[in-house]
Amino acid sequence: MLGEMQDWELRLSKLIDHAAREHGTREIVSHWADGSETRSNWAGVRSDALKMGAALRRMGIARGERVATLAMNHLHHLTSFFGITGAGMVLHTINPRLFDDQLEFIANHAEDKVLFYDAAFAGIVERMKPRFRTIEHYVCYDNGEFDALLAAENDAGGWAEGDEHESCHLCYTSGTTGNPKGVLYTHRSSMLHALASIQPALLAIEPKSAMLPVVPLFHAAAWGLPWSCAASGAKMVYSAVNDPVVICQMMQRERVTHLAGVPTVWLGMFRHMDETGEDLPHLERAIVGGAAMPRVMIERLMKRGVHVCHAWGMTETSPIGTCGADTADWDDLTFDQKVDAKVLQGRVPFGVELRCVDLDDPARELPRDGKTAGALQVRGPWVVKRYFKGEKDAVGEGQWFDTGDVGIIHPDGTLQLTDRTKDVIKSGGEWISSVELENAAVGHPGIAEAAAIGIPHPKWDERPLLVAVRANGSNVTAEEVTDYLRDKVAKWWLPDAIEFVDELPHQATGKISKLRLREQFRGYELSER
Repeated sequence: MLGEMQDWELRLSKLIDHAAREHGTREIVSHWADGSETRSNWAGVRSDALKMGAALRRMGIARGERVATLAMNHLHHLTSFFGITGAGMVLHTINPRLFDDQLEFIANHAEDKVLFYDAAFAGIVERMKPRFRTIEHYVCYDNGEFDALLAAENDAGGWAEGDEHESCHLCYTSGTTGNPKGVLYTHRSSMLHALASIQPALLAIEPKSAMLPVVPLFHAAAWGLPWSCAASGAKMVYSAVNDPVVICQMMQRERVTHLAGVPTVWLGMFRHMDETGEDLPHLERAIVGGAAMPRVMIERLMKRGVHVCHAWGMTETSPIGTCGADTADWDDLTFDQKVDAKVLQGRVPFGVELRCVDLDDPARELPRDGKTAGALQVRGPWVVKRYFKGEKDAVGEGQWFDTGDVGIIHPDGTLQLTDRTKDVIKSGGEWISSVELENAAVGHPGIAEAAAIGIPHPKWDERPLLVAVRANGSNVTAEEVTDYLRDKVAKWWLPDAIEFVDELPHQATGKISKLRLREQFRGYELSER
């Protein structure tokens, strides 16, 4: 027997309708690449999104066709999230930092029909036009073309209605092995993810919040923040330039309460604050993802009274998989115990399930004992089932998706990531966690950033090489770092060599690129011992 409740398709246009109706005057602030700033609000975003949808239909773009963006964080890009999806088309956010071959592949694989882009990337667009086979229309966001496009339309039309299982957003993985793979989100999956993310145990976004996402809009929908901030009516503050000076100024002036970024973003912020003596007096929540945040950085934020939301996820999980919510006994813990908890990746919200399986025998599920590390798998309603145009499902038997991470699950369900399956170092038949070794090294005051990779060894198969960036003004030596690590990690985990570099290679999302680092140190020889 069916129930007698009203039906309501979970489509993303419902979010912007709610934001405009209930929180219409809540501001959207943009700092543009040319240094100018503009102010709009949720009501303005809805009006512009309706006009954008009308313009796309006038271009002849059909429902379900892909409309691409090549842009940084600003008002027009946010408007596109609602304008494209609201018109029944699929938003395809493209990472402008990809190589030309990758740009060519994903645009053609997606069969994009329109490309909206920032003037800063006009050179990329002109260079790639001959290689983009399906794009028929090009519109620049910040040279007047986008404004003119909207000015020719009105917002009297409505949204495209349809099934909540229709696709809404396409985002490609980084493609560190082979060609990038497309993750095609649905209206339903994105809506469920948004409703989960705003709860207090996750990101705690509410109408009085002011969110500054440093994470790019082209990366997993900026962790879903356009959708969740619309659902909660939060103020949004955007910067098209990732400059710690600009970000700190905006955080102070706009009274930012929530900042979302990868650890390297926070590292840049801390450096700027140390050099200038500036502070972030209004910051309440630090949302950290993309890579594990070192303990020393978490301690610094917590000592200021900032709530650290240490999260884990990936493009294939929309992206939130876990988040470090306060535990039931939080008030009884010491400060060090609280930091111990925040260093880990947290627990799942309702809607996500986790398990770890044996690295050598994937059929064997491992116990949640806080000790046994294995390959991390995940499933849930906002987890990928099949890659776009994929010939087979991305998940295995029982709908579990293999994340490529190595983790430990504690008895209370807390996830502790220890490595990537391709980055874990196997020495003498035993596993060494590169992540734990890196985090321990960064605890040294003379080290700003560090990465550990496995180097072939004549006796032990692999041994760790630690590559580090010295902190400003530091002359720390390899011997001093090794001595510092002696009581921080197991003796056999100590790196066989430490090399200092001016900077580490990073991916477009801010993560350290272990692939490029391994290429950089290819042929590096360790002595037998």
